[in-house]
Amino acid sequence: MTDQILAPKKENIHSAREIHKVLVLGSGALKIGEAGEFDYSGSQALKALREEGAETILINPNIATVQTSEDVADKIYFLPVTPYFVEKVIARERPDGIMLAFGGQTALNCGVALYQSGVFERYNLQVLGTPVQAIMDTEDRDLFVKKLDQIGMKTIQSFAVSTMDDALQAADRLGYPIIVRAAYALGGLGSGFCNDEAELAVLAGKAFNYSGQLLIEKSLKGWKEIEYEVVRDRYDNCITVCNMENFDPLGIHTGESIVVAPSQTLTNSEYHKLRELAIQIVRHIGIVGECNVQYAFDPESEDYRVIEVNARLSRSSALASKATGYPLAFVAAKLGLGYGLFDLKNTVTKSTSAFFEPALDYIVVKIPRWDLGKFSGVSKEIGSSMKSVGEIMAIGRTFEEAIQKGLRMIGLGMHGFVENKELIIEDIEKALREPTDQRIFVISKAFRKGYTVDQIHELTKIDRWFLHKLHHIVLTAESLERWTPAAVDLENEKNDDFDGILKSAKQQGFSDFQIARAIWKEQADDVAAALIRKYRKNKGFLPVVKQIDTLAAEYPAQTNYLYLTYNGSENDVHYLGDHRSVIVLGSGAYRIGSSVEFDWCSVNALNTVRKEGYRSVMINYNPETVSTDYDMCDRLYFDELTYERVMDIFELENPHGVIVSVGGQIPNNLAVRLDNSGVNILGTSAGSIDNAEDRHKFSSMLDRLGIDQPRWKELTTLGDIHRFVDEVGFPLLVRPSYVLSGAAMNVCSNRSELERFLTLATEVSSKYPVVVSEFIEESKEIEMDAVAQNGELVVYAISEHVEFAGVHSGDATILFPAQKIYVQTARRIKQITRQIARALHITGPFNIQFLAKDNDIKVIECNLRASRSFPFVSKVLKINFIELATKVMLDISAEKPGKSAFELDYVGIKAPQFSFTRLQKADPVLGVDMASTGEVGAIGNHFDDALLTSMLAVGYRVPEKNIMISSGGTKSKVALLDACRLLYKNGYVLYATGGTQKFLKENGVDSTLVAWPDDENVTLKVNDMIAERKFDLIINIPKNLTERELTNGYRIRRGAIDYNIPLITNARLASAFIKAFCRITRDEIEIKHWGEYN
Repeated sequence: MTDQILAPKKENIHSAREIHKVLVLGSGALKIGEAGEFDYSGSQALKALREEGAETILINPNIATVQTSEDVADKIYFLPVTPYFVEKVIARERPDGIMLAFGGQTALNCGVALYQSGVFERYNLQVLGTPVQAIMDTEDRDLFVKKLDQIGMKTIQSFAVSTMDDALQAADRLGYPIIVRAAYALGGLGSGFCNDEAELAVLAGKAFNYSGQLLIEKSLKGWKEIEYEVVRDRYDNCITVCNMENFDPLGIHTGESIVVAPSQTLTNSEYHKLRELAIQIVRHIGIVGECNVQYAFDPESEDYRVIEVNARLSRSSALASKATGYPLAFVAAKLGLGYGLFDLKNTVTKSTSAFFEPALDYIVVKIPRWDLGKFSGVSKEIGSSMKSVGEIMAIGRTFEEAIQKGLRMIGLGMHGFVENKELIIEDIEKALREPTDQRIFVISKAFRKGYTVDQIHELTKIDRWFLHKLHHIVLTAESLERWTPAAVDLENEKNDDFDGILKSAKQQGFSDFQIARAIWKEQADDVAAALIRKYRKNKGFLPVVKQIDTLAAEYPAQTNYLYLTYNGSENDVHYLGDHRSVIVLGSGAYRIGSSVEFDWCSVNALNTVRKEGYRSVMINYNPETVSTDYDMCDRLYFDELTYERVMDIFELENPHGVIVSVGGQIPNNLAVRLDNSGVNILGTSAGSIDNAEDRHKFSSMLDRLGIDQPRWKELTTLGDIHRFVDEVGFPLLVRPSYVLSGAAMNVCSNRSELERFLTLATEVSSKYPVVVSEFIEESKEIEMDAVAQNGELVVYAISEHVEFAGVHSGDATILFPAQKIYVQTARRIKQITRQIARALHITGPFNIQFLAKDNDIKVIECNLRASRSFPFVSKVLKINFIELATKVMLDISAEKPGKSAFELDYVGIKAPQFSFTRLQKADPVLGVDMASTGEVGAIGNHFDDALLTSMLAVGYRVPEKNIMISSGGTKSKVALLDACRLLYKNGYVLYATGGTQKFLKENGVDSTLVAWPDDENVTLKVNDMIAERKFDLIINIPKNLTERELTNGYRIRRGAIDYNIPLITNARLASAFIKAFCRITRDEIEIKHWGEYN
């Protein structure tokens, strides 16, 4: 049902024929609230523009993404997406049009700023797609409400305020509880609920640091949240592509909630009422392209409120594209060029137009992935500000099937909704009322404790329909648990009662392991799961492959977009069984430590497999990625990366082989089990992978080869640990195998720290040994990324960290080619790499991490898979490591590239992006556990300009005047001395805490003394000055782990984050950054695109 096609009503847009050169703004580094979905939408837009023959220019410093690869855009600038740099590129390239909707909030805010300062007008630049005025109408809360009042739409009662007094007054007029939202912010940054004046004062104080305008609105906690994705062209044709509903009620950000599409609990009349309102709104605002409309909906009275409209592609539009097979970003880009919906071909059937609304015969569930355990001190509660770092999407024919698949996909060690390790929850009612990242498992536990659907509904306000479905799963689990291993005769032909329940369990998404767990209880293991698998295969209980039939069978779909289900009777795919398929296993949910770089690796592997004449097959379930785009490969299975599901697909496909080395750790962990089940693993053998992953085997191999490594032991009692300390001394790196709270690894520098860490945070026993290794201070960390064939090196890249070892390689600032290591060190590293490659007989990608101190070189670890830095070194060197690795794994001999990294006339720097602003209370300090959510890359003619560009790209600012320094221990004080002298010489005003101020004075550098937060009766207190935003940059180097240092340092660091002041916590990085901005100014950074560095 589409609204009638209207006669062309010209809106002020150029036709596609007049646009020859288009600038697209990317979203920069992945952060919480702005992740891989914008790589996906940007790549789609660039593909659409290229198809139209337009020259494309992309500004995006994110070097790990697919869109910043060769052949995606014509010119790529690895520069910050800020008005200053974008204007420089516009002046240099003189494009005809610019697209703002594909780079998240970063691109949108940047575009609005350029429009307001007259840059677009000055360069006669057309904004393609939604006009900037319409963007401002949706982003500025006041304008938005006024605009919707014109057509009589109901919005939530609210006041836009720009001062604290106004905020408190507005809240009084509305009556508490209220919700605060910041304008022009992403993922609900700066928003939250307040029950009284005190809470509001704290929250608004922080929110004003990120936004000049806040919205104080009446809280509708407990209403439903519903969302529609709407597409409109400039002829006023409108369609809704997908509607979704949040499993959680209003009050939990969409990015934090489980989302179900299409909505399940709306009646037909409710669905159509909201759909018509959405179309009215989008027409009235004048969107061209795609947007989403979010509603609050009261199921009791059918009353509604419009919450917001995003005039850009959002994370939900990536989800809607994957859920329906309707490529929203691609269509939006074409509409921006001036096409109408009726002009565009539907990409699935290839014969009908894109002017249709998809209908779904399946259900899709999106579940967020949090990694809150990686941060010390962060609160686990979820609410209106986003904290999740990734998400998954599960497809099934029933809600039960989809949710259970999804809970396994998140990768948090859960087997589904039931049959998990026992959760320890002291107060179930509190946990249901105040949701945390464990919420769904709390519901499972509540059912087990005898709570009814109605009781849980009262506490959580989750719709009863969902709760009834979840209750079905619990009932099935309970009936399975009544069976004992003795009662189930797995050899027998007839087990009628058991077969019936087995079948319904599989239809509700139970895995073989869950079923085994229900029967064998605690004794269940992989062997038990294999028995269940064998039994059901003999009985013919097999999953069927279904196509995402994006037109619900009205037209024959040509798609290869597939999922597996037990709720169906026949396969939609005809398998040839010709051994010409190569299956690539993807990386699953984005998380800290495994993110978009593995999507880049997967896509490049698929492209190479295709080029070499094989059929490319992808298994992955992350809706934010390019690798799950159905035209990236010959077959896409949007399904689980578990042993069970990979084997199901393997048995259907009967492939030439499987690639496990490009998707990060998840596929790598499956290698040995798949190998044991007869799967042909391409490249390095599963045995070698195990030899590198198993510490004991790897360590004894290094000893045999005479390669040095830090001394380590696996110990089971505190006494053993103290004996190891006597032998090796401090500092030590401690890695427990069982962690109760906080980060999993820690560096301990004295006995009291060691005891505190081992008794409070972890458990030490023969069941849970602790690995203790010597920690070498002031040593350089060096990375080797390489590809080998039959144990011989084909290509390699040596990069070094700016920071000394002790900062996780994912959080370090990485320099490539390495600039500051001895030639002798580089030579020795190559020799060791060759030895290891031969010993493990490596074929494919691998990565080794080294420690070097005065030419003494030790190996820390070796991964026989692509690492996070593969895209970075490939793009800087301009040699595609993954393409070579894939060829090698397909047994095609790869020629060694002619050029070497020592011949480059430029340097690349990879800088980490942190998202501490979103993680309330987390301590923003770097350590051996990774905390960054993304990264950027910058290329420069020398170290200083590359470093400065990369630091600006992750949100640092060059300070104007005041710098606060608290420089930690003696070594870091000395390390920072030169930099402080330079600051002083360049006219900066320095403030310093006690020890630092004294040290600087002794060395001839003047600074003003500021007192620690816990000092009494002093005039200048550091935390007061932070709150007044007196500083432009804060350098705080943690000295040691004594209580006073920890609390004082924490208050300074957290204050910097809460008041939006740039913060550096590493002496080497601080010194490099200071030297860079003192030696060159922002104006001296060269504006060159990637193709010009050669």
